Amino acid sequence: LVRYSRWASRFKKSHSQKKLPFVFYFSTITIGDNELKPSQPSPPPIQVSFTESAGRGVFATRRIGAGELIHTAKPIVSHPSLSSIYNVCYFCLKNLGNTTTSQAQIVSFCSEECIEQSKVFYEVEKKADWSTYNDYCHTQGLKYPLLVKRLACMVISGVASSDSLDILQPAILSPEMILQMEKEFGLLRSAFKNACITDEHTTFLTKQWYIGVLARIRINAFRIELAGGMYDYRDLLSSASASVIAEAAVGNAVYMLPSFYNHDCDSNAHIVWIENVDARLKALRDIEAGEELRICYIDASMNYGARQTLLSEGFGFHCRCLRCLSGD
Repeated sequence: LVRYSRWASRFKKSHSQKKLPFVFYFSTITIGDNELKPSQPSPPPIQVSFTESAGRGVFATRRIGAGELIHTAKPIVSHPSLSSIYNVCYFCLKNLGNTTTSQAQIVSFCSEECIEQSKVFYEVEKKADWSTYNDYCHTQGLKYPLLVKRLACMVISGVASSDSLDILQPAILSPEMILQMEKEFGLLRSAFKNACITDEHTTFLTKQWYIGVLARIRINAFRIELAGGMYDYRDLLSSASASVIAEAAVGNAVYMLPSFYNHDCDSNAHIVWIENVDARLKALRDIEAGEELRICYIDASMNYGARQTLLSEGFGFHCRCLRCLSGD
């Protein structure tokens, strides 16, 4: 997710040199009687601009009403969690319902569309034995290396560029983190090598690339928690502040536009997933034209000290939103 002042110095130089490659995926809906009624797509009522203190941010171009769908977003890369890998679609993370014994250890897809969209990179993925890599991630409690694996397969298959995440802010890594990443990289590289995937197709796969991608994923990945039928924004208000246990997540994903939203402990917008990995950004309250849209990166129900610790250790900044400045 877009972090605080570190953005400013990094992007002021490039801001005047080239247009930033923002990608928008959007639609509009009418919410009523718990039903979603699609209308003709229109541009989202937002723009990405520089803020005074937090680098880039997302701003409203018109008044946005509470509960309004601001925009939707498809992921750059996503992957199911290891605990959910056989219970959700291997591409869109939609719940598959109860699986039979014969299906229990086989990844599945929810539709022909998902099969088709994942076909190319999944053919690459199937060539390798991922048991050692996945076991290491499982025993170490790691989730983000799975996203790097998926992205590497996408690059090898030609459906993604090796620099797909370069525009996103990377995390600051400790020497201990880098040492662990080097081991993960070795396992990833070995899996491709043992699958006889030629060096011609993996020239991008260097230690520097792996660490750079993982550093960006660490602070830009979203944990996907499906909301099911909660369409009413009042339900979203309560779910936004609820403490969500890790087992509720079906996977993780990285998006482009949602990654530009800055943080606020009393946010005016919320990201929600209804049935699959496609994200919806919704307004939690009325937002005026020109106002910055912010989401909460963490459980907003935590107290001031817990929020500051988590944001500092997990995201690398001290929050100075109005709620934190008041000591709440």
